[in-house]
Amino acid sequence: MLFSVLCTLIAVHGNVLSEVPPAPPQNAHVDNWLLTWHPATEAGVVNYTVEYSGFLSDVWTEVPACVHIPLNSCNVISTKAEDKFSCVKLRVQAERRGLTSTPVKACSRNGDSCTPDFNLTAVPGFLIVNLRRDHILAREHAAYIKHRVYYGKEGEPRQYEDSVASLTIHKPQEGQRYCVEVQYMYEDTPIGLATCTRCEVIPKSSTDSKQSEIIVAVVFVVLLVVMPVLAYVLIFQRGIVKQWLRPPYHIPEDFFLEPFSKNHLPISSHTEEHCHVISSISREELSE
Repeated sequence: MLFSVLCTLIAVHGNVLSEVPPAPPQNAHVDNWLLTWHPATEAGVVNYTVEYSGFLSDVWTEVPACVHIPLNSCNVISTKAEDKFSCVKLRVQAERRGLTSTPVKACSRNGDSCTPDFNLTAVPGFLIVNLRRDHILAREHAAYIKHRVYYGKEGEPRQYEDSVASLTIHKPQEGQRYCVEVQYMYEDTPIGLATCTRCEVIPKSSTDSKQSEIIVAVVFVVLLVVMPVLAYVLIFQRGIVKQWLRPPYHIPEDFFLEPFSKNHLPISSHTEEHCHVISSISREELSE
């Protein structure tokens, strides 16, 4: 009885799997013409097929060495000869019992002649995508070649802008992680492989830290410079300090030549005495 139930469940599960397309592979990327991807974690046998599309072409063709393979990598060096600049796009899809997943486009991890080379510079209030203007496609196709820059916060849909040279993204949210991919464009058609995603955290403004650094610097200068100088002056130059602290005073030039007036005479507080005028005094009177 139990065996019959298990067989029934296996048969039902197999039918369900055969009716549902497999999940697409993840993180497909090319490194030195080796295409690698992460397989979907699903039950059942899943195979993979890699396709390529040439320069300015919308037709996808199977890579002969990468058709219905059970592996999660394949060498795609054969596609290099399909275009003058090796400007091919690559994608991979999962297959199971005749059903296929959504194709996943591959990106280039280390770049090549058909993948832009760029760097990210994150500063408070700006994210700068540094792009090279002098590259082989620009020399061959001049103004027809541009960069398409896809950017946005990590985990959110990307928006894009086209630029010939470097691009500055204004007012990204500070403290948030922003991700960027770049691809060459011939007029409005993407060519070659896009770069793999690169992300940077936008740093927060350091106004508070700068103020703290200034305060610390001022205190440091006061302690190491001003205080020793002040101590030297107070200890060894006290006379000069006293002279600086003496209030200003100017003595008039005619101060000693001016006669004393009644206003300068001291006022006695004693009561006035009655006196007689003496006209003359004899010796006898003095001896008495």
